[in-house]
Amino acid sequence: MSDAETPPASRLRAAREAVTSRGPVVLAAAVSVLVLLPLSWMVIAGGRVLRTGGVAAILLRSRTLGIALNSLLLTTVVTGASILVGVPLAYLTTRTDLPFLRFFTVALAMPLVIPSYIGAFAFASAFAPRGEVQSLLEPFGVESIPGIYGLPGAALVITLYTYPYVFITTRAALKSLDTRLVDAARTLRHTPWQAFRRVTLPQVRPAVTAGALLVALYAISDFGTPAILRYDVFTRAIYVEFNNAFGRDTAALLSVVLVLVTVAILAVERRYSGGDHVDTTRGHAGGGSRVSLGAWRWPAVLPCLLVAGLALVVPLAILGLWLVRPSGGMAVAFGLEHVVNSVSVAAGAAVLAALVGLPVAHLSAREGSRLATLFERASYVGYAVPGIIVGIALVFLGARFGGDLYRSGLLAFPLLLYAYVVRFLPQAVGSTRASILRVSPALPEAARSLGRSPFGAFRSVTLPLIAPGQIGGAALVFLTVMKELPATLMLRPAGFETLVTFVWRAERSAAYGSAALPALVLVVVSACSMLVILGMEGYSVE
Repeated sequence: MSDAETPPASRLRAAREAVTSRGPVVLAAAVSVLVLLPLSWMVIAGGRVLRTGGVAAILLRSRTLGIALNSLLLTTVVTGASILVGVPLAYLTTRTDLPFLRFFTVALAMPLVIPSYIGAFAFASAFAPRGEVQSLLEPFGVESIPGIYGLPGAALVITLYTYPYVFITTRAALKSLDTRLVDAARTLRHTPWQAFRRVTLPQVRPAVTAGALLVALYAISDFGTPAILRYDVFTRAIYVEFNNAFGRDTAALLSVVLVLVTVAILAVERRYSGGDHVDTTRGHAGGGSRVSLGAWRWPAVLPCLLVAGLALVVPLAILGLWLVRPSGGMAVAFGLEHVVNSVSVAAGAAVLAALVGLPVAHLSAREGSRLATLFERASYVGYAVPGIIVGIALVFLGARFGGDLYRSGLLAFPLLLYAYVVRFLPQAVGSTRASILRVSPALPEAARSLGRSPFGAFRSVTLPLIAPGQIGGAALVFLTVMKELPATLMLRPAGFETLVTFVWRAERSAAYGSAALPALVLVVVSACSMLVILGMEGYSVE
């Protein structure tokens, strides 16, 4: 039948279905453009620096070289330390007969709910000269303790609050490990260490590398911890230069360098994680007997207690101490509006990220085309770019193109939500994509055969099935937005205070007593978000 002979209703239905089928592509393309748009600031600003000819003068001066060295040192030390801490703890809680297994599995993952800058705030108070620890030891003749400032302190604090990335990814790989290979190695008279090194480690290496990548990206982009512990890195220098009216070009150039360093980290991760992945989901995944620690069973508890104690007990104890023994106040008292502000912007960003990430996740899960892969990878760019750069980029774009709307403050909230979505969209996309992959394509096809349109089949069949994954992804976005410091500092409207900005101002003012309650509230809200995430993903501590 020719087009002229096709009934008008059929042609209209076909046209609607064609538009509907192209809808996810168009939406995913629009999302990719919006994610990449803030990076245009670096192109514009970097081009301006190139035209002025000041690149060499900025890059080759001793302070810039020192900042680069400091940043690389911090990232390397934190990443290596997180692997050295996270992998053994994952093995202990997954493959051995460690006592109190459930407790340690949860306790060793919980540092993720504490923002590293709150940890730095607490450690600075506890271990600084004339700090809480020295005050306790002074009656015993201890007049000084090792300093917490600089590289050692920054590396320690960031490691304590990022090693769970390695711990969680390694645990997931160990739980799906084909234990028959380990048993075969043991029958060949390999010691437990030899079996781990020759059989287990090669199979979990991709998971370790994935966790280490998250740690490295966090370490290179962290702003609050180095600032509090007085360690000069890229993020701190960029913030200082941007707030200097004569340092905007330097801030732009340092931002470009920081992004290039981030790209190099991603390239290294791709080099060491690709090509050697072993399928660990076959066979007796997660089965097999646990390794007996023998005489080391109870001594193995000590490193678990040490790590959990430093990461959880120290900051909570310091915050509790400040709560009962205030050490200063601020001009603006902490109130319910700070909690409402934090929760409202985090909830708004979570809902937006879940909605915006849906077409990208659906296209990536249902189509294996290069275009779908390109859109998915574009959505991850914002997560790899440090939050301070996203914040500065949107300040620049708003000031340049926002006109009176920006100067009057009407664009402040939209830009703040925009920054959050750009930064944390991958969390929503990843969770939603995983949920879509678990839905059989035959289900929406069955709805289509009953006369439903593609969108109608998706809305009535697929969407209800992937809702838990979307909620879990939104909860993860909520959790990270609640803790986000640099983008919030850069983009918040005038007079708009959240939990993180209140804590930050309290730290800058040394008003420790004022910081205690908002910091504890932030930790509690983050912990509740983590419980939602674990519940949605069916996480098991076995």
